[in-house]
Amino acid sequence: MSELVDIGMPRLSDSMEEGTIARWLKRPGDPVARGEPLVEVETDKATVVYEAEVEGVLEEVLVEEGATAGLGAPIARVRSGATAPAGSRPVAPAAQPAAGNGGGGEIEFREAVRQALDEELERDERVIFFGEDVAIAGGVFAVTPGLYEKHGATRVFDTPISELALTGAAYGAAITGLRPVLEVMFGDFLALSMDSLINQMTKYWFLTGERYGCPVVIRSVVGAGGRFGAIHSQMPASWLMGITGLKIVAPATAADAKGLLKAAIRDDNPVVFLEHKRLYSMKGSVGSEPIPLGRASVVREGTDVTLVSAMKGVHDCLDAAELLAGKGVSAEVLDLRTLRPLDVETILASLARTNRVAVVEEGPLTGGWAGEVLALLTEQGLGDIDDAWRITTPNSPIPYSPPLEDAFLPGAARIAEEVLARS
Repeated sequence: MSELVDIGMPRLSDSMEEGTIARWLKRPGDPVARGEPLVEVETDKATVVYEAEVEGVLEEVLVEEGATAGLGAPIARVRSGATAPAGSRPVAPAAQPAAGNGGGGEIEFREAVRQALDEELERDERVIFFGEDVAIAGGVFAVTPGLYEKHGATRVFDTPISELALTGAAYGAAITGLRPVLEVMFGDFLALSMDSLINQMTKYWFLTGERYGCPVVIRSVVGAGGRFGAIHSQMPASWLMGITGLKIVAPATAADAKGLLKAAIRDDNPVVFLEHKRLYSMKGSVGSEPIPLGRASVVREGTDVTLVSAMKGVHDCLDAAELLAGKGVSAEVLDLRTLRPLDVETILASLARTNRVAVVEEGPLTGGWAGEVLALLTEQGLGDIDDAWRITTPNSPIPYSPPLEDAFLPGAARIAEEVLARS
């Protein structure tokens, strides 16, 4: 049975009293999935994307773009449980209640991240967590609700919008005995953290003669496909690949999101943990133990071609493998899980089985991590290569237009087409 649910102006910062609707990302009649971007709201701090907390069909917009509403005031109505009109994009499955910390049942990617943070805060009193609207508001992408209430304001707290300041604070905290985890809301703004990250954190172990580490984790939301435009959709992994002393983690599943984040928090040197915004509502089972960094995973076995990717690209490759299977091509799919360090041995072993490899990267062709993978394979596995190439985005900014953005990204259909064209 369907029912009308009012969507109130969300509390997106601790000092927020009202917000202005900058842009509706859904229109009346559109299907709405839990965790899906619904509206952009201008607060006293920034323009923030609010994600739907219920699913159904957007029935009515009560506050138009450019208008302001007080905290909690109804801004829209969603008909919960309703079916979208014929021809509409299907609504994602409803989120299930979170499983216990030890696993047992499927949970969303975002909940896996939250569980990892919760468990590590509980396990080690040195762990602290801070960032922009991560505490009271529970995160712009609804990833961290409840942590502030459970662990208190001295261990989970909000910061001003200054990536440079909060990264410097994390560096200072780390070298004086804490294990900070900070969230940079969008990976596009990691560039503002570069001095503290490159010149301080990653050099500390070296400059202290390998006596002291700098245990900092920087979590950041990355990736396109959500209609966020050119400045909130980038994939900054390639910016960071050349930084000695830095680990880059890029999970594709809920299990890896939890296990790899736990390992990152326990690591004694800096880790950048990338979370693709289009994976947050994807569900899977999780465990309770850390997953070692630097190990890739063969997520589908095959004999004709190896598809190598990370984050959302892994799921695109799996979908492409299904399309290829229908054409008689057996594709093996590798999930790198960490981009630095790269698990070259696992990729080489797969290449030896298939002799053909395509590296799929959501990022520009020039200077990307896909080129680093191919360089290593050429140096160490040239005798096994019959064909090797990259499937990436164009060397241009990411378009906002939905059809242009879809065409811009290396999705399943394009991956399959390129493999078939080179067969």
